[in-house]
Amino acid sequence: MASICVYLGSRRGEDPSFMAAAKHFGQCLTERGHGLVYGGASVGLMGALADATMAAGGEVTGVMPHHLIDREQAHTGLTQLIRVADMHERKAQMAQRADAFVMLPGGIGTFEEFFESWTWRYLGLHEKPIGVLDTSGFYRPLLDFLDSTVAQGFLNSGTRASVVSATTPEELLDLLLS
Repeated sequence: MASICVYLGSRRGEDPSFMAAAKHFGQCLTERGHGLVYGGASVGLMGALADATMAAGGEVTGVMPHHLIDREQAHTGLTQLIRVADMHERKAQMAQRADAFVMLPGGIGTFEEFFESWTWRYLGLHEKPIGVLDTSGFYRPLLDFLDSTVAQGFLNSGTRASVVSATTPEELLDLLLS
């Protein structure tokens, strides 16, 4: 069983497809025998992903710093909720427990966590696969921008190719774990 670390929003987003994709991703994880590692919130896409994973019989590990327990409404029904001192420890714990990293729609926190995991891979701190679920084209502008950084000479093509993307959870999991 692989543990997939998922970065995603603590908000729902405007497009209902984001919520549907988060739920579907959780179901797919469980159907394929994988566990979920995520930020531990009960709200937004984060809560929907955790709930769907657990409803399908999957194992869910949440990691949340003490200062966010009340702010993000920690999910108390998880397989395991790990309380940590700060955001640095949160990211380190999530990365340590993960066999792969995935980004679903989200905001600044989602971006920061994802790019740090990708940077760690670039620096040789891990060799775990990294992917983006491009729900309803949400990440198309970002993926195009990353391609542009290659064309402009700021990113090599091998580093860019280390991030895979797909529009469905099934396709993304196939790319990540094949």
